[in-house]
Amino acid sequence: MALKTNRKTNYPEWYQCVVSEADMAETSVSPGCMVIKPWGYGIWERIRDIFDERFKETDHENAYFPIFIPLSFFQKEAEHVEGFAKEMAVVTHSRLTAKDGKLVPDSELDEPLIVRPTSETIIADSFAKWIHSYRDLPVLVNQWANVVRWEMRPRLFLRTREFLWQEGHTAHATAKEAEDETKQMLEVYREVAEESLAMPVVVGRKPEYDKFPGAIDTYCIEAMMQDGKSLQAGTSHFLGQNFAKSANITFINKDNKPEFAYTTSWGVSTRLIGGLIMTHADDEGMVVPPKVAPYQVVLVPVIKKPEDEDKVMSFVNEIYQKLRAQTAFGEKIRIKLDKRNKTSVDKFWEWTRKGAPAICEIGPRDVDNNGMMVRERIKLGTPEGKEIAKTEDFIGTIGQRLETIQHEMFARAKARQDANIRTDIKTPEEFKAYFANNNEWIEDGKQGKVAFVRGKWNGKAETEEILKSMKINIRCIPFDQSGATGKCLLTGEDATLDVIYARAY
Repeated sequence: MALKTNRKTNYPEWYQCVVSEADMAETSVSPGCMVIKPWGYGIWERIRDIFDERFKETDHENAYFPIFIPLSFFQKEAEHVEGFAKEMAVVTHSRLTAKDGKLVPDSELDEPLIVRPTSETIIADSFAKWIHSYRDLPVLVNQWANVVRWEMRPRLFLRTREFLWQEGHTAHATAKEAEDETKQMLEVYREVAEESLAMPVVVGRKPEYDKFPGAIDTYCIEAMMQDGKSLQAGTSHFLGQNFAKSANITFINKDNKPEFAYTTSWGVSTRLIGGLIMTHADDEGMVVPPKVAPYQVVLVPVIKKPEDEDKVMSFVNEIYQKLRAQTAFGEKIRIKLDKRNKTSVDKFWEWTRKGAPAICEIGPRDVDNNGMMVRERIKLGTPEGKEIAKTEDFIGTIGQRLETIQHEMFARAKARQDANIRTDIKTPEEFKAYFANNNEWIEDGKQGKVAFVRGKWNGKAETEEILKSMKINIRCIPFDQSGATGKCLLTGEDATLDVIYARAY
């Protein structure tokens, strides 16, 4: 029962259809915003919890800072405010008054407040109060929050005016410590993206023109979607002393001299769910990696006659209790027993659309045979898509089964990425001809029409105009540089820098 549209026919419409049919989110009556529904929010909770554990393992602590930031804080950091000015939401009044039957703004604020687009400026203000000596450093905090950026072309999970994220902020005594921090957190992002979201990424540094506003360096992970476009899945910024100088974050160093601190910031957001969809979903709906699935196993009782209910439910409840004692990835299995008053067929297709990793149907004959019908979501439509399993065998191997599904999902996405990072394009003419094509759905493990090109760049800022005219980007400068000399794919000049060129979301 395929979706009403597919990836190859209309990829953007397919994406919206997956979100809708998987019941993950919907457009809000608040313009440009979304309602994240329980299944979508459940995935975010899993992503959040995995990251939160990793942050705490690296000695970061959670804190919370105000959503309203005085305009003057942004004006202190000119480059930063310029980068966000067009996306800022501004509060200018504190209350409404009824006038001629309408509510109108009444009391104008002495200073406008910016609704948090990011928190470097206000957190720097707190750091300036907390830090006095080198003995106070490092300061390592993270906050889970919502932010507002006035997007003009909203798209569920990918670009909405309000979204959820985490933002880490740290202060250090030396530039090396701060740079080490940014790279450490980038590696955390890579690990979670690949090991938990089963989403392979390219790791590297942003070109100078595409850095975070006010940063010395921006590092990133870039993921390839099924239409060949790139999704920036996480960023980590070395801010140097820029924000410390504007907020006066100073400390007395070991030589008993005043010095500005070195700061960092890093973040991921609910955009990762958009990346998850475009990495794993298919023409039947969502496919969720077991590590981030709100429910890893769904039990669907098949009861067609009232007299079968006690028999089937007694058996299903017994299976449910036994599964609860099993583990996968070092955690208890997350199970859903679907008791809703719907047909088993409707339940099966609903959980298929949602992408639950394993769906088990159990009816009267299964009870008699001590078995169940097991359907792994990643095998839907294949000869192995239906499996009659003995109950004890399924229970005893469920942990390994889920780990195998996780591994296979990553392997499938990695094969697609590896097949579509082109390294054979060597001249500007070949490069322009390649990107003259349109993106389309990339079949698993096969080379698509347009995806990533890994090639040379001369590093000159003026080449940005060529990129704009071609509607592509330099997504990152990979860490694993070859060092070889070749021709810049934009100008034909000699160049040694390897970059990833792609269209992007």
